[in-house]
Amino acid sequence: MQLHLVTFAVGLLFQAVVSVAAPPSAQELAAFLRGKRSFEERDGVKRTIFEHRATSSKMDFVENSGVCETTPGVNQYSGYFSVGGTKNMWFWFFESRNDPKNAPLAVWINGGPGCSSMIGLFEENGPCQFYNGSSTPSLNPYSWNEYANMLYIDQPVGVGFSYDSAASAPTVVSAPFVWTFMQAFYAQFPQYENRDFGLFTESYGGHFGPGKFSQLFHFSNSAIKAGSVTGQNIDLVALGINNGCYERLILEKSQIDYLYSNSYYPLINASTHASLLHVLETNATAPLEKCANGGTDAECVFANVNCILNVDNPMGEAADPNSTLDWYDIRQHGNNTVPPSTYINYLSDPAIMKAIGAQINYTECPNPAHDLFSSTGDPEARSQLPELSAVVQSGVQTVMFAGDADVVCNWFGGLVVADSLDWHGKKEFGSKKVENYTVDGAVGGTFKNVDNLSWLRVFNAGHEVPYFRKWPWIEEMRVVLTVHVEPALALQVFKQTMQKKALRHT
Repeated sequence: MQLHLVTFAVGLLFQAVVSVAAPPSAQELAAFLRGKRSFEERDGVKRTIFEHRATSSKMDFVENSGVCETTPGVNQYSGYFSVGGTKNMWFWFFESRNDPKNAPLAVWINGGPGCSSMIGLFEENGPCQFYNGSSTPSLNPYSWNEYANMLYIDQPVGVGFSYDSAASAPTVVSAPFVWTFMQAFYAQFPQYENRDFGLFTESYGGHFGPGKFSQLFHFSNSAIKAGSVTGQNIDLVALGINNGCYERLILEKSQIDYLYSNSYYPLINASTHASLLHVLETNATAPLEKCANGGTDAECVFANVNCILNVDNPMGEAADPNSTLDWYDIRQHGNNTVPPSTYINYLSDPAIMKAIGAQINYTECPNPAHDLFSSTGDPEARSQLPELSAVVQSGVQTVMFAGDADVVCNWFGGLVVADSLDWHGKKEFGSKKVENYTVDGAVGGTFKNVDNLSWLRVFNAGHEVPYFRKWPWIEEMRVVLTVHVEPALALQVFKQTMQKKALRHT
């Protein structure tokens, strides 16, 4: 890890954490974990307040609200983690439906940048979803808490239900707050500590998953082992990235190629394909490469804007002249697309907000948060290949999977990234052929593995892979199809990866 990252981590992360000259004793660690608990009732809702002394942070949450997860005996906690004075980060935790005392712990974080993880909770892999046009949720039998204890976090502060009480701008510094939150979480809920930990994310998560978060967890554990920091290890054993965006230049070329030769229908012709590739090479490649190779914020902002003007806008006009295409699932057109966003109205209900302990109105992907990332040139312009390579090389079980109907972070680019990673298995992985991936004998995609790296293309799924299931549609294509990608596939991928195993047939 580079020096400036270490300095950053020490300066921002651990300013409130006890530093010691030698590995902490059992007594010192016990002191670190201590906190003060109190209980209060607000608006008729009982809340637990946990003040974590070591990090000068506070948790304020509701236990067992009865919202979303209604399986008898399964605990849930929702509320806020307050850190940095005025910053309040929203979390929602669900115990595993099966053996929570021994189940691993996984965190889900959505991308954006600047989008709420309630998207993943209600539209993808959480305990409940909205079926058949209903305005109220029902239990999801393929929820990932069938296997693991699941924690959903709205980050950065300023998205979803997270907020800054000082009304200051959102922040791009999220990983330090999440690390500190996990320390307080383990102190409040010691029954979930000292077990395997997985990080799963999607889309822009291809940047902060292997980058900011995985790097920070690794550094923190090393510092704890060396005795320079006191805290609980976050034993990252699994990293999963759903339709990730990792590197802008690879992404741009893959989008152009995908629009021309995807398995559904072409959106551009051969002439347009060649023209866009030429524009990418002559007008956008050099600035993007400069940014990817240590460019300044200003250079990356220029590379990003230049690429939008010269490549993205012409590409959009050529492929979607009427602006009716769903770029996250090219099988869909118009406004009647899936997954439905019913959950947003549900979370806006004052009774639901009160029950779960939400303090502000919900915003899914607020512009200020995204704009702050854009001001650094960060969205996709910087490459995360070195960081992802380091994660894979370190032995963390890593899965990169993508629905094959998504243009934005498509499987073409994901495969190029997987083949390009610099690690001991690179040559073998790059030359390995894909084979069918089955769930109970049914083919759901194609995949390949080498050691701890897996890559998977998921058939008949859009950007949010865990959502897609059996439903008739595609009137725009004058064909009525029955698309059947069981969410069981996503659950199977999750379970196998959390078990620290490569993907395998069932």
